[in-house]
Amino acid sequence: MPDQSEQPSPAPYDALLLLSFGGPEGPEDVVPFLENVTRGRGIPRERLKEVGRHYFLFGGVSPINAQNRELLQALRKDFAEHGLDLPVYWGNRNWAPYLTDTLREMVTDGHRRILVLATSAYASYSGCRQYRENLADALAALEGEGLPLPRVDKLRHYFNHPGFVRPMVDATVAALGELPEGLRDAAHLAFTTHSIPTAAADTSGPPADHGEGGAYVAEHLEVARLVADAVRERTGADRPWRLVYQSRSGAPHIPWLEPDICDHLEELHGAGAAAAVMVPIGFVSDHMEVTYDLDTEATDKAAELGLPVSRASTVGADPRFAAAVRDLVLERAATERFAEGRAAAAPERCALGALGPSHDLCPAGCCPARSPRPAAAGVD
Repeated sequence: MPDQSEQPSPAPYDALLLLSFGGPEGPEDVVPFLENVTRGRGIPRERLKEVGRHYFLFGGVSPINAQNRELLQALRKDFAEHGLDLPVYWGNRNWAPYLTDTLREMVTDGHRRILVLATSAYASYSGCRQYRENLADALAALEGEGLPLPRVDKLRHYFNHPGFVRPMVDATVAALGELPEGLRDAAHLAFTTHSIPTAAADTSGPPADHGEGGAYVAEHLEVARLVADAVRERTGADRPWRLVYQSRSGAPHIPWLEPDICDHLEELHGAGAAAAVMVPIGFVSDHMEVTYDLDTEATDKAAELGLPVSRASTVGADPRFAAAVRDLVLERAATERFAEGRAAAAPERCALGALGPSHDLCPAGCCPARSPRPAAAGVD
């Protein structure tokens, strides 16, 4: 962990960009938002209205933008309280404030070395490479406008940082406390994340990590194990656990990661499980994939089965997560200073578990797309 006994320095960086997915903020936004998400796939507008039905159940508003505003404020508060002079901006891939508009604002404000925090903790095409492609697109747009181009670097994956894991441990213990007392020790833990095509999972992470499930599955399994072990130590009960998936959106003939959370709940009920806690380790905040797919669909399935369930919260704007981002910023800044010969030693890198800290720069072949596209903040 970087030495913070003196005034913390973000140099050579002069700004941080919070980069997220984005979401609609009213009924009229739903279909245009989905058109942005599915651009190039030729999906008819009527089909998008059907796909967006879960947004309409919530008044056409996704929670994600409000949650990003909370995280933005938490980051600014933490930075100010710890003397870290680094402005924080926010941009989205698929809805306002759009990434290109935010980068333009940052360049106009004079920023030339920008760090990026993506609201995705794990390696995968959709969780990393696609963000990097969007960054490249935004930079190309600025270049076309004749604006000076900043250097943009992405913070490493933070799935195993204590500031991400420990809030999930507390949230799981709290969710266990919501179950009837007699069921808590026997409850199963269902660690959930977004399902992706198995082909994308198998090629996630650097090429050395490619194989069945790739880095995507390995990283989630590591976090699930870390949380389950910590919960066991806290509560004294050794509960069964499994990594399961949710939010599948692809064509039926394409293999995706399984089992689905609803299928898993059926399996648990059939095996006589007393109860289950759903722990959404794959998500940074309680956005639509959590509030609908878990709090609505999966919870309704559990009620239909008569299986008691509760759901752990995500890290959201937890102060420990904001502190983890500060730690990652200072770590990366110190790493750059060392590489440039302006520091005597490389900084310590904080990570829990066996996988260790992730790479700073995505190597060639890391989470490749089906068809090559330019991507920022990486070797290719």
